[in-house]
Amino acid sequence: MRTHVTAVARSCFAALRQIRSVRRTLPRHALLTLIRALVISKVDYCCSVLAGISGYQLSRLQSVLNAAARLIFSARRSDHTTPLLRELHWLRIPERIQCRLCVLSYRCLHGTTPSYLADSLRRCSDTEGRRRLRSSVTDTLVVPLTNRSTLGDRAFPVAVSQAWNGLPASIRTATSLHPFRRQLKTFLYRQSFC
Repeated sequence: MRTHVTAVARSCFAALRQIRSVRRTLPRHALLTLIRALVISKVDYCCSVLAGISGYQLSRLQSVLNAAARLIFSARRSDHTTPLLRELHWLRIPERIQCRLCVLSYRCLHGTTPSYLADSLRRCSDTEGRRRLRSSVTDTLVVPLTNRSTLGDRAFPVAVSQAWNGLPASIRTATSLHPFRRQLKTFLYRQSFC
């Protein structure tokens, strides 16, 4: 994923340089719209495949978000970005990845994804040997066993199941996708900044 992260970071920083040249002529809402369209959309595109990558690669993508936040608030390069990200209500990169994985698992469990994705996930309640266990009444997923922790844990069924099982039961039982996303973002935001 090194090549992908490098390409995303390079294109995002190029877009930020172009936006910086016209920053003074734009109102803040227009600046935010440009950054969301030209930078954040590139960072978020297919970020669920980045589950399990190294911390170094995650920090490279996080530096893109930090630079965008500094540009919005006209902050210096030495200023700390946590208060800026908090004010923008932006999740950090690991939480963004977890958010995408959880939304994808919600959609798989509720039948709004293609069958090749939904068929790779199994609920604990649907497994024969677990019907008498306490986990059979919860809405958790079976995490498949892997031989290699470096590659196997990045596989779709493993990463999605681990992200889904890490959520509180109150979020997993949301009635529709919109409240699920809202509760999920609130949970991940608190986990990230509190």
